[in-house]
Order: sequence, then structure tokens, then C-alpha cells
Amino acid sequence: MPPGGEQLNVGDDETRHCRVVTLGVAPDPNPLVSVGYQGCCRPESAAACPQPRCSSRRWITWSKRVRVPRHRVHHTTPASSSDWLADVSVSTPIYSLFPRASRPATATSPASTSPADDDETSAMTTAQPLQHEHDPSPPEPDAAADADDEEESRVWSQIKAEARRDADGEPALASFVYATVLSHPTLAGSLAFHLANKLASSSTLLSSTLLYDLFAAAHAARPDLRAAAAADLLAAGARDPACAGRLSHCLLDYKGFLAVQAHRVAHALWAQGRRALALALQSRVAEVFAVDIHPAAAVGSGVLLDHATGVVIGETAVVGDGVSILHHVTLGGTGEAVGDRHPKVGDGVLIGAGATILGNVRIGAGAKIGAGSLVLADVPPGATAVGNPARLLLGGDQRGGAPAGESMDHASFMLEWSDYTI
Repeated sequence: MPPGGEQLNVGDDETRHCRVVTLGVAPDPNPLVSVGYQGCCRPESAAACPQPRCSSRRWITWSKRVRVPRHRVHHTTPASSSDWLADVSVSTPIYSLFPRASRPATATSPASTSPADDDETSAMTTAQPLQHEHDPSPPEPDAAADADDEEESRVWSQIKAEARRDADGEPALASFVYATVLSHPTLAGSLAFHLANKLASSSTLLSSTLLYDLFAAAHAARPDLRAAAAADLLAAGARDPACAGRLSHCLLDYKGFLAVQAHRVAHALWAQGRRALALALQSRVAEVFAVDIHPAAAVGSGVLLDHATGVVIGETAVVGDGVSILHHVTLGGTGEAVGDRHPKVGDGVLIGAGATILGNVRIGAGAKIGAGSLVLADVPPGATAVGNPARLLLGGDQRGGAPAGESMDHASFMLEWSDYTI
């Protein structure tokens, strides 16, 4: 029985299924974890196993235990009053994977128990915030950061409420919803867990545990990544009618949203000079989500990739805040230029399905690119470009003063393009 746990018996006396409910964090920084069967209650011998049907197999599996290089706690907790249980393994993130000047301390950080473990556990424990004797007083609170945290908390509260309703209303998804959303205290933790499971790959040896540590550490070191994720969720809820304001649906099911969040971590890795890992992450995102964004490309917040399939964004491209991009959009180069060779998309731009923008051209704020258009020149702010090759319709058609990227109006320009109207 692991420290901090108790046995929970489910079923009748003849077929007792043994589970472990973790009541606290085990003090051992390297707890022994089952290699093959996570439902085992860790008996001391085969005879002590309370499950007669598979005592030999389970105990043999448990006896072949190994030490894992991170602090891991096994949880088994029902998400509702239903008669099901969910097994979730939660790992404390390795903050050294994503270094920063000051790292947050956690109340449950494990401590080394022996000198032999010092080297191994130094990379696993969370460092205390750096203290400087010459600092006369703590820094003033950042109002913008507080506002971002408040918005993130509001978004996370809505997601959890929606997830609880989904878990109660659809038993087939209850375990998945609990493991991905309800078992995590923050949006960043849920997002890291979900992305890690989506992008794990045996061929590249990018395990879900390694990716979870990477994403969790990135979000801990970069609060702007968490704020951008919350803004992206709100953008999807407001602009996509299919989302219908259900942010949990976007978090769990929208591959465009997930691709952008993974790209932001890859972009941060690229800026740190860790280009091999950034490119490996880009390749895996393209393979899983069919979205190819170069790690060097800069993407703003409040961005919506609607449907997202076939979106390609080149190395030197820039995408502003509040931009909406539909499927099969290319922000690429002409093939002739080198260096800075990709489009620069301003804030609040709408790019329709199948549009192609090539070269180091500028798309002004609030502009609209019609579906299937080929753009090879600058587009002024608020203008509409449509056709192949594209022609400009100046003056724009913003409804109610909202930028095109927010209005999601794809068709009103046709009334102004008499040559096209049938």
C-alpha cells in the first residue's frame, strides 16, 4: 500500500476489485510505480492479493517494479456519484526542462531522501524563487498580469462547469473528461495533459510524460502563454457558431486551438535556441493536426484557426491579435526570396478558406481576404481582397464597426463586386 493511500473495495465480497485512493502526496521523491498494471493495490506477496482471479499476474507485475525519474502519485477518484472510477497519473513538472530566472515553488515539492538521490532529484524538484538581498521590497503587483489571471480563472471555471455536465450526461466520456479536465486544478495543467497525450509518439520517443513536463514547465515560466490560451478559447466561443460558446468543447476537440497552443511552446523553444526540439514538435503537430506552423513564426493572441486542416504558416510570417483563419490557408513565400519572405498579417484580419498569401506582403488591420483568393501585394487596412489574382475593394464592409476577424462575414463583399455577382 503506498504512503498516503487507502484501499477502496468496489463490488461484492466474492469479486473484490482493489483500488487505491491517494489522500496526500507521498513523501518519497521516487516512489515505486507499477510497470504494467496501474489498478494493482501493491500487495506484499501473491498470497496477500485480495483479487483471487489474477493475484499471481498482478503481484508478479508489481514485484517487477522500477524507480521512475520523477515524482508520481497515483489517483483513483470518482468524478461523480456514478459507479465508475477513473485512473489518472499526475506528474510534478520538471521545471528545468524550461529554464527561467525564477521558478515557482510548490507545497508538494519532494525532497531528496539520500545523498545518492541528490543528483537524480535535483532536476525533479521545483526550485525556490530566487531571493536577492539587495531588493529593498517585493515588486509592485502587475495590474495587467492580475487581469490575465482573473480572465484565465473565469475561463477555467466555465470549462469545469461544462465538463461536469458532460461527464454526468455522457457516461462514455466521463472517464476521459475527468482525466483531462476535472482532475486538474488549472487550465494550464489540463492543457499540458491533453496536448501531451495527443502528441505523444513512440517513433520519436516523445513520451506523454516528457511532453507533459515540457508544456507544464513552459506555462509556468511564461504567463503570457496561459493568457493567450484563454484568449484563444474566448475567441472560438465568440466567433465560431459550431462552438456555441462551449469552451470545454474547444479545449478538448478543436485541433486548431490545440495546434496553436503547441506552436507557442515550440516558438518559445526556438527563441531559446532549442531548435531541434522545436522542429520535432512542429513535425509532430503537423502529423497529428494537419497544421504546419514554423516554430519561428510569431502568432498573436485571440487567434482562431477554424477547422484548421491544411493551414501552413511560414518561418518569417507574423499573425496579429484577433485574427481568424479558415482551413487550407497558406501564408508562404514566393520561392524566389530568402530571409524575411513571408506575409505579415495585422490585427483583426479575416482570411477565408483556401486563400493563399505569398511573399513579404502586409495585410492591414481589419482587412478581409476572400475565400480562394491569391494575394501577392499589400492589402490596406480595412480593405477586402478577393479573386485570383486578388483585386481590392476599398472601404471595407465591417458590420457594426467590428473588425473582419471578429465579424466572420465572408460573403457581403460579393454584393460590391458586380463582375462576380450572378
